[in-house]
Amino acid sequence: MRHTRITLFLILFFLILESFTLAQDAPVDPSVAPPPHAHTVHLKHVLVISQTKGWEHDSIPDAMAAIYNLGHDSGLWDVTLRTDTELLTKKPLERNAKNLDYFDALIFVSTTGELDLDDGQKKDIISFIKDDGKGFVGVHAALDTNYKWPEYGEMIGGWFDQHPWSTFNAPIINEDPSFPAVRHFPKAFVKFDEIYQPKDWSRDKVNVLLSLDPAKLNYANPRMHRTDHDFAVAWSKTYGKGRVFYSSLGHTQEAWSDPDIRKMYLKRSSGCWA
Repeated sequence: MRHTRITLFLILFFLILESFTLAQDAPVDPSVAPPPHAHTVHLKHVLVISQTKGWEHDSIPDAMAAIYNLGHDSGLWDVTLRTDTELLTKKPLERNAKNLDYFDALIFVSTTGELDLDDGQKKDIISFIKDDGKGFVGVHAALDTNYKWPEYGEMIGGWFDQHPWSTFNAPIINEDPSFPAVRHFPKAFVKFDEIYQPKDWSRDKVNVLLSLDPAKLNYANPRMHRTDHDFAVAWSKTYGKGRVFYSSLGHTQEAWSDPDIRKMYLKRSSGCWA
């Protein structure tokens, strides 16, 4: 009986082995889709928010597409794009939605007005940057939002107070050529863009990277409020354990095809967790 069981086992084993070998050697049917590859786990996760409660910039889709492509093409990050604020919380979410704990950096792309955030969400965003040491990048109109939220202004560095020259050939000075996000810019250059005038802002509280050349500006403008003639175009700062970057470059749709501006946001977005 024992000999019979062993014989049956061996026969079964060789039949399975032969079937496996035939399957391996079988021709591939081109009409049958191959099994999906395992999902590539990117290095970092970035959440992009573009909710608008005020002016809506035509360049928002261009900016969101550029940030997505920069992450995809470089392999440095993957991107979640949202025009709502549901994910801006640390509370558990349903339907496979990711909360702030999943992300490494938060980017506000030309958000305007008072965003749909309750007090708990505001607290979680501040904690995400200040306590968790995550990154925040503000693009253009990210300065024109959340005026009723003092901690936001403190975190980003100030608020929007008009754009005295609207869209113009802005004469820009590179104040910190050693900073990764702007080291590719020359010492002085011109970009056709809309540069904001910040209020409740001081260069003593930020690291100014780019600024308008005060010797090349027209001050005969009723919307010009800064008597110190100090108009920063981009700055960085720390906020608790986190890193913050803001630039007013990116108003136009064409800006997001500009290799210089794309490289600036690539370097700064990836630098938020460096």
